[in-house]
Amino acid sequence: MAEGGFSAKARDALAAPGTLFARLRDAARPSWEAYVAHPFVRGLTDGSLPEAAFRRYLTQDYLFLIHFARAYALAAFKHARVADIREAAATLHALIDHEMKLHVAYCAQWGIDEAAMEREPEAEETMAYTRYVLERGLAGDVLDLEVALAPCVIGYAEIGARMARDPALRVEGNPYRAWFEMYSGAEFRGVAEAAIARLDRLGAARGAEARWDDLVRTFDSACRLEARFWQMGLAAAG
Repeated sequence: MAEGGFSAKARDALAAPGTLFARLRDAARPSWEAYVAHPFVRGLTDGSLPEAAFRRYLTQDYLFLIHFARAYALAAFKHARVADIREAAATLHALIDHEMKLHVAYCAQWGIDEAAMEREPEAEETMAYTRYVLERGLAGDVLDLEVALAPCVIGYAEIGARMARDPALRVEGNPYRAWFEMYSGAEFRGVAEAAIARLDRLGAARGAEARWDDLVRTFDSACRLEARFWQMGLAAAG
């Protein structure tokens, strides 16, 4: 049984069995669980995460979002269908003109301004994950890129859904309540569900079955890099 008394599969809240994402998640289960059930996430859930860890995460996440936007610009370039180009461009627009502004506003509540985040050196863990995602997109096609992005795009919604079902969840007085409410909310779940559907379309069009082992390696590596990103935050707390 997994932490919290639920089996790992019982805690999966997104992606119907048989979808490409669900199959990738099952194939990379140890790395997936190390990511979505990381001690950093447990600290967010019960409110015990040291503030220094969260502040470090917030600053590096701002830098991460810059490269995340670059990844969707690359996705637009890699696509051939106009509808897919539009979708990637819309995501890029949402990241730059909406999500980053929300992130900056949220960080301001923690006393972190945008100028300070821009001056912050990238952590090795931030560089490792973001450059890995971009490398997979540059070396491969848009399916490789989307698989590398999936642990972040879909994983955060899975984490939010798990937190909502976790008996250890502390809502009142939890300093990370706003974070939990964002990633467990309907809006972000919709983003994740769209990514799951997009993976299925891309997989069918671009021969996922013939490339299965490579896609699993990409997904597994991205999960491990996500876990390292959490660990980077924890390390700041000493």
